[in-house]
Amino acid sequence: MKNKILVLCLLLLIGCKSKPVYVKPVVIEYIKVPLAEVDAIQKKRAYDLGKRVLMICNTSKFIPFKESEATPSVIENTTLEKHSKVCLKFRARYGDFVDLKLIEVYRITPANETLFRYKALYEHSNANKELRVTLNAENKVSSLKTTDWSDTSLSK
Repeated sequence: MKNKILVLCLLLLIGCKSKPVYVKPVVIEYIKVPLAEVDAIQKKRAYDLGKRVLMICNTSKFIPFKESEATPSVIENTTLEKHSKVCLKFRARYGDFVDLKLIEVYRITPANETLFRYKALYEHSNANKELRVTLNAENKVSSLKTTDWSDTSLSK
């Protein structure tokens, strides 16, 4: 009797073994948009917010984002301490921030976001930095990223 119960329990455990769950990966697609087709209001908003972030290094006046300008995660991650670290490094290497030059714009699907790639211009000629400003469907900044400039395109 004990053996039958033990065998039934083992069969029950084997029968209830969970199957691996397959999660279909989300394909993020970057579609390059001609600069002339981008909404002028969106262009201006991305430029103004991006420039404001980099101008903090020149003016030392930190202005936090408002809820109408950025998503909660961007507001939370954009702090005076983080800006101070980045500004010290950038000013020592590249000098004062001068301006942003819009190079490319991409639509990101399926998130319905717009990515603006700017070349950040600095006082020293050795500066080769990029600022990426992503605006969501509500025209709020959903991400900011500075990297070394690369001439390669994001679209595949």
